[in-house]
Amino acid sequence: MSGTSIRNIALIAHVDHGKTTLVDAMLRTAGVFASHEAVVERVMDSNDQERERGITILAKAASIEWKGTRINLVDTPGHADFGGEVERALMLVDGVLLLVDAAEGPMPQTRYVLSKALARGLPAVVVVNKVDRPDARIDEVVDEVYQLFFDLDADDHHIEFPVVSCVARAGIATVGVGMPPEDSDLSPLLDIIIETIPVPSGNPEAPVQAIVTNLDASDYLGRLAIGRVVEGTLRSGTQVALCHSNDEEPPLLRKLTQLMGFSGLGRVEVEERVAGDLFVVAGFPEVEIGDTLADPDHPVPLQRVEVDEPVLRMTFGVNTSPLAGRDGRYLTSRQIRDRLEREVLGNVSIRIGSTQSPEVIEVAGRGELQLAVLIESMRREGYELQVSRPEVIIRAIDGTPHEPIERAVVDVPDDYVGVVTQTAAPRKGKVTDLRPGDAGRTIVTVEAPARGLLGFRSLLMTATRGTALVHQHHAGWMPWAGDLPQRIGGAMIADRKGKTTGFALDNLQQRGELFLGPGVEVYEGMIIGEASRPQNMVVNPTKGKQLTNIRTHASDEAIKLKPPRRLTLETAIEWIAADELVEVTPEAIRVRKRLLVESDRKRAKQR
Repeated sequence: MSGTSIRNIALIAHVDHGKTTLVDAMLRTAGVFASHEAVVERVMDSNDQERERGITILAKAASIEWKGTRINLVDTPGHADFGGEVERALMLVDGVLLLVDAAEGPMPQTRYVLSKALARGLPAVVVVNKVDRPDARIDEVVDEVYQLFFDLDADDHHIEFPVVSCVARAGIATVGVGMPPEDSDLSPLLDIIIETIPVPSGNPEAPVQAIVTNLDASDYLGRLAIGRVVEGTLRSGTQVALCHSNDEEPPLLRKLTQLMGFSGLGRVEVEERVAGDLFVVAGFPEVEIGDTLADPDHPVPLQRVEVDEPVLRMTFGVNTSPLAGRDGRYLTSRQIRDRLEREVLGNVSIRIGSTQSPEVIEVAGRGELQLAVLIESMRREGYELQVSRPEVIIRAIDGTPHEPIERAVVDVPDDYVGVVTQTAAPRKGKVTDLRPGDAGRTIVTVEAPARGLLGFRSLLMTATRGTALVHQHHAGWMPWAGDLPQRIGGAMIADRKGKTTGFALDNLQQRGELFLGPGVEVYEGMIIGEASRPQNMVVNPTKGKQLTNIRTHASDEAIKLKPPRRLTLETAIEWIAADELVEVTPEAIRVRKRLLVESDRKRAKQR
């Protein structure tokens, strides 16, 4: 297949606007799923956490054949925390498919990825999905999309985009604004993609140059390099040179034993990939993201992938609690470091560094969601570790310390607008924009120091009963804003090892909010709840009732415990103070003091 019959397109959409459903329908229209084949819902969100959180984390690719043209579809994450994935996905494509909901219109997440696409000069096809919704307002939504392009200073030729109306769930589409006929399919959309998205540049006869934008691993083939052929033709069985970025290292010469391409959702072995096409290569264990596969006679490396700098850092260390080693398979600092080094190879927006202790590793990333996803992945793989509260990375600008600013765009029901402003105010957040959304909702834009927005998402979710949609992204730097308020209450700290009893917890729940119920194993220094006062409390949660035959009154018989506040990984990381850690194991998430013994904590405080 020549480069002229290839189109590479990235999918951009906000959470729940139907991006993954649309991919399923396109695969069905192009005959990738046979009529009798069982179709997996949301095929592109294959990672467990993606399905649970309802977000796309990793950029993935699928490929379909349509009227003699191969269309490569690359799925992109919408969260700014996964910006490293976005920037790499956009290197693979020549255009974008911007998907918006016919009722909600373009949302903040769409804006972030679209700004990156326009910065690369990529043309867009706009698809208005869910036009069958009773509250659909297609004309207004298309106007809002035009306004979004104007806001992002798009060039005139980018603003002349084609519009396709579709119902992805039913797999029907029509060109222009309107309701697609029931007997249609997605052919109009696939035809528009072939007409609008430019043919990949690159000369198939030139010396080969191919950029690696992603890594994968296979049990049988080892490390796999995924990327795009920029110039020339990659041929199986020929010699290629692997160029790293620094010119001092000579390129590695290897025979290309296994060359694959995308077909449907799978990968198939191919003889060659021409300029403009996407490839998967095995047999290069040294390959890293940003490397170039080049002609051995003319090894010219391409420019490396540039990603935004990390803004948050936290420490990952060996689990040192008295309950360590019970659930996990990987417990040592070497195993944790090896796992983090593997993560850095495939995730360009995460950095790792050493600390004063060999057992503790510093990890920097783009946001708390990205770091929480990494910890959750490690936990599911059988790692035990303890992590600190995230801190912002400070940068000196003109000799004064500056900290990162985050912009949070919050979509909430009208009744909760006051909650958003009240939550943001003590965190030094300013409301910069307030505009009515649709169906009784309002979109509030808040700018605040990144420190101030730690825990902002979970707080709003609780306050709005899970109805808020929050999207955060980096919005520059500001002078250090001074101290910010932490949590309101102190920690309730267990003073001994043992199992919690209903009798002890019944007395303690009057002095604060508990994180666990009766019959749970605790240890000295473990935090069991949040006190109602700002001071820490050292308590005995294992105390049993003295067994005498004297009863003072009937209420002695019945212990009524309030349901405990269960800490998730994100809420625990946000809740802890600087002298506390979150203990993460495959079975449990516990919160503890760094120094477990009370006398040690007192000495440290005096110092």
